[in-house]
Amino acid sequence: MSTLVQDPGPATADAPVVPVRTSERLRSWWHLPTALTVLALAALLVFGLGSPAADSTTFRLAAEGDLNPGGIVPGDVAIPARVLAIVLAALCLVIAGVLWWASATVTALGRWRTALVVVFGLLWVIAFLDWAFHGATVDVGAMLQTMMVLAVPLAFGALSGVLSERSGVINIAIEGQLLMGAFGAVLVGSMVGSPWAGLIAAPVMSLLIGVLLALFAVGYRVQQIIVGVVLNVFAIGLTSFFFGTVMKQNPQMFNQPLRLPTLRIPLLADLPVIGRVLFEQNILVYLMWIIVAVLTVALFRTRWGLRVRAVGEHPRAADTVGINVNGTRWGNVLLGSAVAGLGGATLTIGTGVAFGEEMSAGKGYIALAAMILGRYHPVGALAAALLFAFTDALQLRLGTLPTGSGAGIPSQFLLMLPYIVTLFAVAGVVGRVRVPAADGVPYAKQ
Repeated sequence: MSTLVQDPGPATADAPVVPVRTSERLRSWWHLPTALTVLALAALLVFGLGSPAADSTTFRLAAEGDLNPGGIVPGDVAIPARVLAIVLAALCLVIAGVLWWASATVTALGRWRTALVVVFGLLWVIAFLDWAFHGATVDVGAMLQTMMVLAVPLAFGALSGVLSERSGVINIAIEGQLLMGAFGAVLVGSMVGSPWAGLIAAPVMSLLIGVLLALFAVGYRVQQIIVGVVLNVFAIGLTSFFFGTVMKQNPQMFNQPLRLPTLRIPLLADLPVIGRVLFEQNILVYLMWIIVAVLTVALFRTRWGLRVRAVGEHPRAADTVGINVNGTRWGNVLLGSAVAGLGGATLTIGTGVAFGEEMSAGKGYIALAAMILGRYHPVGALAAALLFAFTDALQLRLGTLPTGSGAGIPSQFLLMLPYIVTLFAVAGVVGRVRVPAADGVPYAKQ
């Protein structure tokens, strides 16, 4: 008879430590160490030995005009590509070896296990950059700034999913909510002549999808995945109709490329690398950080958050203590739709482009993957959105490399890169993510 041991993973407010059987745990103990070992060996063979011995990779850490007294942060740092990649791959192999040892001996690393995986990922990414940009320059600040811009719609979409699914409503309609937000921001902003009006209109327009989702999923208890897919198609059809019949006919009146102003924080914006990334952005980026912080506190440190999580975990028990289950679900779906609308606004007035048909381009589904990868937690969802956005920024930067420099990665592969990373990331962790117990389960009061 197998014994019970405590799972070494960290306990959180929403996912307490649960005893697991040793025999069940040992069946998959080798999965993570094996995957990391394969990745480390690939980095050694492809990035290390595959880099030309004579080439160097230049990392630009500080730009001209940055607040950099005494040159504390070096400007351009040139490192032999092969040497750097081999060293980083060797460090990755060491981390994989530590995880082999810990998993084989059932040693509880706790939070150190997660930290080691994160460090492994950072080292592996730097090794990839070293190989991909050999003979060229990596502007770290510019790449991270692009990443931040691309991450905002994904983060808002993922936060919308967290709000809905923590209360027990599956939100497949994030794609439609982003699209309606982008449409409403340009339409109202163009009519009024101000991007600030578009910023207000975006979440309001997305509420249309939220109301329909709550009505059918909560009110009429229709299968929630089907409702979400239908609403995405509805949003595409509705916006395409108005784009073709209204916006195209009079773009000056209904489809101007407006842009929110950049709000620059003095001194902080001049810091090397992180200055432009964190402190020289439009209001949507700052709202993203604020909403992540507020939602994290609200969900896990307030009575409202406790009620939301109770509704998503055990609605009947929540009902017995006087919580309005369906009312809570309605409120969270509508709030999530408004948050997704802000992400849609980023696609238009956040970047200064006019509205185009289906311009969300699957970002709602990637946001859904970010929510799952982030374990239904606001901070985790933001981190996953930044990961996916980084791969998108990377493929954009690699596509601009001059001929004869870099690793010469095919452009077709670069276009697939964000989706490949999304697929592997979700496939690698979705089986171990704890979904809210009542997620997708309609509730009827008895």
